[in-house]
Amino acid sequence: MSDQFTPAQQHADAPLRLFNSLTRAVEPFAPIQPNHARVYSCGPTVYNYAHLGNLRAYVFTDTLRRTLLWKGLDVTHIINITDVGHLTSDADAGDDKMEAAARAQAKSIWDIAAHYTDAFKRNIADLNIIPPSEWTVATDYVPQMIAFAEKIAPAHCYELESGLYFDSSSVPDYGALAGGRDDAAHARIDPVAGKRNPSDFAIWRKSPPGEQRQMEWDSPWGKGAPGWHLECSVMSEARLGHPFDIHTGGIDHREIHHPNEIAQNQAFHGCCGEADAAAAGFTGARWWMHNNFLVDRQGKMSKSKGGFTTLFSLIDAGVHPLAYRLLCLGAHYRSELEFSAESVSAALTRLKRLVMGVENLKARAEGVTWQSLRLDWLRANLHPKLAPLLEQFDAAISDDLMTPRALPLLEETIAMKKVPVDEKLCLLAAFDQALGLNLLTIGRADLRIQPRDAQIAPEEIEAELDHRQAARAEKDFALSDEIRDALIARGVEVMDGDPLRWDWRLALA
Repeated sequence: MSDQFTPAQQHADAPLRLFNSLTRAVEPFAPIQPNHARVYSCGPTVYNYAHLGNLRAYVFTDTLRRTLLWKGLDVTHIINITDVGHLTSDADAGDDKMEAAARAQAKSIWDIAAHYTDAFKRNIADLNIIPPSEWTVATDYVPQMIAFAEKIAPAHCYELESGLYFDSSSVPDYGALAGGRDDAAHARIDPVAGKRNPSDFAIWRKSPPGEQRQMEWDSPWGKGAPGWHLECSVMSEARLGHPFDIHTGGIDHREIHHPNEIAQNQAFHGCCGEADAAAAGFTGARWWMHNNFLVDRQGKMSKSKGGFTTLFSLIDAGVHPLAYRLLCLGAHYRSELEFSAESVSAALTRLKRLVMGVENLKARAEGVTWQSLRLDWLRANLHPKLAPLLEQFDAAISDDLMTPRALPLLEETIAMKKVPVDEKLCLLAAFDQALGLNLLTIGRADLRIQPRDAQIAPEEIEAELDHRQAARAEKDFALSDEIRDALIARGVEVMDGDPLRWDWRLALA
């Protein structure tokens, strides 16, 4: 979708305030460049399908982007694709995830990257996430990474047999973003012989003697591949400049990956030794923002546990992907969110009710064109009963993206009595620009997703319901009940008195 709001169309009153992980405080946000916010989001390592916990990060980032647009800012948003350098331990140890996946699947690493990149982009589209202004791919930037490493190596790095390592003690306040390193964080980092400090990390990893990687490049330190942390420092500055406004990622990045990025950025810009060396302007981004974990009842959702739930598996079970988006919006991005069959089923039910409410309004509308609405027009012309809802919505999303406070205003708008239908639709369309639920463009029938293991085709269901309707007309209620029970047994929910007539029964064990 295109960004429909432009700065000239925006006159939102509440000041935007965002939580900055660097200062551990909610602070008023103003972009470095007037009216233009530059945002970088850590993207996927494309060695496997993204699980739902991974995707929560991009619903959060999309909500941030939509809020910046709502506040009248142009947005340049970069998401990277990591196709090299990310190790099997996020803490800079083990094998390269891409190389390991290629060996396990007996495929070219390039084929692995292409397949899972395409899958991730399909997830993004299914969740109605606005595509980034640009996708940056790590392997496209290896020469720049080598140049970056050459600049910082003399003062900040040392070479070992396994590669070039960054000395974390060479920059001031290392780990400030994480609140300092504790024993638990250090425990995540496997020891490497010769490292000066447990928190030191690889800038360049040499290919082991006698081993040829599928992805490797010549460098001043030998043939090998860049470290994962180096990639984001190079790509963010290459596309957004230094400093830029906001860097996003999951809360797990706050402990190791992002502190290492910051250390590299400090070293590259020669700020070490200055009094303000750890100030936000030297960290790469002014704001560092992190979403919390998606958890199941066994703890944090993770690929390493096996059996992880993907968006594809959710769709296969008959759940529309926007139900997962709604589930994410129902919790604040900085809170843990529990995922369960019950929670996603409840989100789908809520989404259906919202879509039904909007469909009923559209059926009574007088041809208003809500797609091209202007918020300044809304503020000047909204019905007195609706105007406070607009202000409440703006205040909620401006308060560090407080979507749980914003969502109930959808139902309140739909239920409002003695208010012009067209104005309700315009207000709902404005809300949905920030929430991204597609409420004005999807219908209730679109939410009826056929489960992958469905035992009956929709055409057969319709025929059976016609048969049942004829039986009821003949007052053969025994046959009517028999048809209904047979459909239920085959995974179909029969809905008497509903124009849709039937829906799939969810099986989310």
